[in-house]
Parts: sequence; C-alpha cells; structure tokens
Amino acid sequence: MRVSGKVFRRIIAVIGAAAMASLGSTAMAQDESGFQNYLVSLKAKAVAEGITQPTIQSVFPTLTLNERVIELDRGQPGGSSSGPIPAYAPYYARHVDDARIALGRAAYQRLRGKLAGIERETGVPESIMVSIWGNETAYGAVTGGFDLPRSLATLAYEGRRRDLFEREFLATLKLIDMGFSRASLQGSWAGATGGPQFLPSVYLRLGKDGDGDGRADIWNSDADALASIGNYLVNAGWRPGVPWGIPVDVPAGLNVGRLANKTVSPRCPRVHERHSAWHTMKEWRQMGIVPERGYWPDDHILATLLEPDGPGKTAYLLTHNYRVILDYNCSNFYALTVGLLADQVAQ
Repeated sequence: MRVSGKVFRRIIAVIGAAAMASLGSTAMAQDESGFQNYLVSLKAKAVAEGITQPTIQSVFPTLTLNERVIELDRGQPGGSSSGPIPAYAPYYARHVDDARIALGRAAYQRLRGKLAGIERETGVPESIMVSIWGNETAYGAVTGGFDLPRSLATLAYEGRRRDLFEREFLATLKLIDMGFSRASLQGSWAGATGGPQFLPSVYLRLGKDGDGDGRADIWNSDADALASIGNYLVNAGWRPGVPWGIPVDVPAGLNVGRLANKTVSPRCPRVHERHSAWHTMKEWRQMGIVPERGYWPDDHILATLLEPDGPGKTAYLLTHNYRVILDYNCSNFYALTVGLLADQVAQ
C-alpha cells in the first residue's frame, strides 16, 4: 500500500510524540530515582545531626522531588552586574501605596502593647519592624504555601547550592523536633518561612518570643514574628536612636561625583557602589543639602548620599541603620521602601 507524503509525515509525528513522551517519563522517573537515592545520604546526615527517629521516620518516607521548585530556582535572574538600574519612583508608588500604609497603621495600632516592649528591649522602632513585616508578608497575610522539607530537600538534591539547602533542610527537621507541626512549616519555594520570612537556620538563631508565652512561634504569633524581626536587626548591628535616613534635596551646584565612594563592598557591591562617601549630617548641611521634611538628625551622625532617580529628584541621606536593613535584603529599593513605609506607618 502506498502512503502519501502527508499521511507519512503524520505517522512520523505521532510516533515521535509518543517517543518523546516516553523519554520524558523515563527522565522524570530517573530524576525521582536519583532523588530517592540522594535521600539515603541526607538521612545519614540527619542522624549525625541528632535528629530524632520519630521525626526522621515521619518525614523521609513522604519526600518526593518537587519539579516546580527546581523550575522556579532555575528561572531566577542571573544576577548580572551590567545594564541600567531602573528608577525608584515607580517601585515606590507600587510598594508604599495607600492600601499598604493603611494596613500597616492598623497593624501598628493593634500591636502597640507588644511592640512598645519590643522597642524598649531592642531599640528598633516599632514602625521599622511593622514595615519589614509588611514588605515580607503583607503583614502576615502571604507567607508561602510550599512544604519546607520537600522544597529544601529538592533544592539540596538539585545541587547548585547543596551545602546551603542541606543545612536548611536539617534545620527544618530540628524545628519538627522542637514540636512545630509539619503542616505549619510552610513557606516560599526557597525556604523562607513565617512572618519574618526567615530561613529555618535563621529562626534557630534569632527567633524570639514576643507575646510572653515562652515560645517563639513566627508562624502563628504576630508578636513573635515582630520580635524576631527586631532581634534580627539587633544582631545585624542596629543602633538605637539613629534614624534609617532622611529624604533630601541636593543643590544643583553640588559636585556629587567628587563625593563618590572609593571603597568596594565585599557584599552586594552594586548596591553599595551607588552610595557616596560617609560625611556627618553637619557636613552635609554645610554642603547645602536640605531635608525635605525640615528635620536634621544629630550633627555627629554619619550618612551616605543616594540619588536613586538621578539629579534633581528626591535623594536620601542614609545612616548605619540603613545598612542594617540591607542586611535583611540587600536591595536599595527594598531598604528605601522599608524606611519610607515605616515613616508613613508611624504617622
């Protein structure tokens, strides 16, 4: 029987699709098989870390490879240090909007009883803690729905950052050993969890009880989430009584290029290279800098200058405490938004 070229091509297409589907399912099976083999070594590390047998026996048999987590991880931006930096003003408009300010003020007022005590203990302003909480999880409303043990085991198996994610997986098992339920240990695909969006190992170091019940539950207690944020900032070097920064106007005649920072930061260099050299508030005032709100911090406080939208737009004098916020998330847009939202929340 003679087969037409059109029919022949259709037959080949069907056969090819079936073959590809078979190959795809085989690849998936091989990945799952490899993952299960990897879990043998991961279980041995859990035993060596002192994880209890009930936790090991309840978690490991349930673990399967999460292809979605791998997809999200591989889809991350490449982190190129080249290319133009976008303007900050549009980002600010999206992240310090009326709704987020209103929700922040409501949370601020609702939790003042707990927040005031946390501020007295840590020196971190209540509004800064609330602002970070708002930026991280929309004040606790959006904390992530990925199962931490499965996500972290998957990322460890993938291997690009195996040491990091093995450590975070084992830290998650320790949380289960501490009595936190598997169901509560949800978070982002990359393992950030709870109100502060801590990695599990960060929680083990810096989780703090804020409601006085003797347990730091950043998943179910707003006060604990906020106290843990405050504790993180203290650990990163927060200085009580120092503002994060102030918005300012820069005179047109000031040679900002002459004030450039000549040092290179070992961490997030592209973030820090946009900051000027350090000068005291008094020195900035003498250069003709004018605060937009008519307020000058103490003369001796050191600050750097950042013009996120270029000359002629709002600029910022940024203190040591701004650098502490960068330790939470090393992005100028993030840290500026935390400071500016905090200012709005506290009004």
